[in-house]
Amino acid sequence: MIVDMRERVVAACDGASKGNPGPAGWAWVVSDDERTAARWEAGPLGRATNNVAELTALERLLTAVAPDVPLEIRMDSQYAMKAVTTWLPGWKRNGWKTSAGKPVANQELVVRIDELLDGRSVEFRYVPAHQVDGDPLNDFADRAASQAASVQEPAGSAVGSPEPPASPDTPKAGAAPRKKAPRRTGGAASSRTIKAKFPGRCPCGRSYAAGESIAKNAQGWGHPECRTAEA
Repeated sequence: MIVDMRERVVAACDGASKGNPGPAGWAWVVSDDERTAARWEAGPLGRATNNVAELTALERLLTAVAPDVPLEIRMDSQYAMKAVTTWLPGWKRNGWKTSAGKPVANQELVVRIDELLDGRSVEFRYVPAHQVDGDPLNDFADRAASQAASVQEPAGSAVGSPEPPASPDTPKAGAAPRKKAPRRTGGAASSRTIKAKFPGRCPCGRSYAAGESIAKNAQGWGHPECRTAEA
């Protein structure tokens, strides 16, 4: 389904992976009033990582909206947003290689998104996930992607699907704040961020340079946003 609306469209997209990697899904939603889901679509990905699901959601959204329609895209994935706004120009200059000379992770998806962004008017906006008073469109996309990942079936407004259920990760209004989990050590994820002494490679597949901020996750040291995505 192609969304063809000549005026500016506010949209959101999200991906989910139950296990990272694990059963994954994607979703996008567009709105006429910046809050209410007017049209949406979600689909399964089988077994995939969270990053693949996030990029797929963006690719499906750009495919579904006519290229001459100005877009504001709300996302809670810093990886997907930075991949196509901050890192992509350097990757292209380097022949789709990282600064360490390695192939760009999820290159096929990034190349496809780059093609879809060419000549379009798109504004990306980062919104935090799972907030009591969070962005309603991002929340809708998050719930739809999570449901698609769990049931591995397509859904959407075009086929008359009901609104996806509430996410268990979003606290209810008026609920007591969640207690922070005790800090873990000895190979577990840490909230500490440090400056890398030497260049390295994040578990997500992208490299980091000496002096760049890194954080420890379950698989080792890497980008802070990748640690957040796994949390």
